[in-house]
Amino acid sequence: MKITFLIFGIIILFISPFIGEMNLELGKIFDENSSDYILFWDLRVPRVIAAFFSGSILALGGLVFQAVFRNSLTTPFTLGVSSGATLATAVAIIFLPVSMYVYSSIFSFLGAFATILLLFAFSKTLKGTQTNSLLLIGIALSFFYSAALMVMYYLSDLQQSYSIIRFTMGSLNVVGMSNIYLLLFTSNMLLLVVMFYQKELKLILTSYDNAFLKGIEIKRTNLILLFFVSLSVGVCVSVVGPIGFVGLVIPHIIKMIYKKSSDKLIVPVFFYGGVFLVLCDLISRNLGTVSEIPIGVVTAFIGGPFFIYIILKRKKTNG
Repeated sequence: MKITFLIFGIIILFISPFIGEMNLELGKIFDENSSDYILFWDLRVPRVIAAFFSGSILALGGLVFQAVFRNSLTTPFTLGVSSGATLATAVAIIFLPVSMYVYSSIFSFLGAFATILLLFAFSKTLKGTQTNSLLLIGIALSFFYSAALMVMYYLSDLQQSYSIIRFTMGSLNVVGMSNIYLLLFTSNMLLLVVMFYQKELKLILTSYDNAFLKGIEIKRTNLILLFFVSLSVGVCVSVVGPIGFVGLVIPHIIKMIYKKSSDKLIVPVFFYGGVFLVLCDLISRNLGTVSEIPIGVVTAFIGGPFFIYIILKRKKTNG
């Protein structure tokens, strides 16, 4: 089954740039003077790369969140981290000059990390068995950020409002490789950091007490992991917008396939998170609609029912 999934993932990554509403002539994709060359190398290939590394960040971020907060329902999306990054990016769109949009990544990171610090502070006041309360706090923060986002709409002009609306739906419409390099660097940095703390994650997953007895500085380790996750999610949101449920769906599916603890699933979650978002993007732009369906809508249609399934499964297990 693992080999089947791996082959399926590789096939999806390979064929995705070749499939779209406009058919490509394979003989012309290496001809720099043809429109097929521009369509393939400037639009579709960067789009697939952006989808892969965005999905990788979101999936691995979800895995880390579930380990640190010890709750299988916690992800950057469900805890409001993506919403915080979205609100901060909207602030950048409205109040920064057009020439300073490049700093939206910084604002996005600050919004994500500020939410992380809030959640981390709240988690310290909760008992170990109250992780569901932390999830509710994250939902409350998401509502607060949504209300603040409505204020941003009120303060924005027509063009800014349109930019924010398009942004909040999530979009992989990237042109060229300029933004891709940032995603590539950030995603691989996150992978390396999580791999470096693999041993600590294993002990934290066992229990905080056991990790403490083994000499692990739990607070420091958690802050470092959450810092790099929030940085990566902030960059991801600034480039492709908020895309939900990837961090929830992929870690659970990979755990069901590999049947291993989270510390041994870092690379598979990273890889299949990217494959999942590439597949969702392939669906969104090949439905024959007048305009492509926003990628966030596709992941929500898949992730929403899966979220309900996990809640019902947890209730059945606990009951």
